[in-house]
Amino acid sequence: MSLADLLTQNPKLSVVVVAFLITLIMTLITKKFTNQKRMKELKEKQKELQKNIRGDPSQMAKSNKEMMDISMELMKHSFKPMIFTLVPLLLFFMWLRGIYEPILSSWFWWYLGSGIISSIVLRKALKVV
Repeated sequence: MSLADLLTQNPKLSVVVVAFLITLIMTLITKKFTNQKRMKELKEKQKELQKNIRGDPSQMAKSNKEMMDISMELMKHSFKPMIFTLVPLLLFFMWLRGIYEPILSSWFWWYLGSGIISSIVLRKALKVV
């Protein structure tokens, strides 16, 4: 029995399992290839600046510039794992589409919902920023 046959026996359940496994792999790659300590520091500083924005209007411009700099650095860190995963994921999705589209037209929405929920749970469980 091939993997494609196994996936098509119970398509909704298999999409959920595949989404969880892909999300787990992506979360582990993100944890390995990002500086988690630095990202946590940046997120905490960002929260602190958001509190300061509500105060003095003269401080608002300075805080906004700092928040923009922090956001850019966070984005730079989050792009590192994407470099390693983009092409393999695109190829994998093309393969999945070929399997699921004929039998489950809403497979992508099942995948997306399962992936979002899995990501929230796994990031908290694995302490990934």
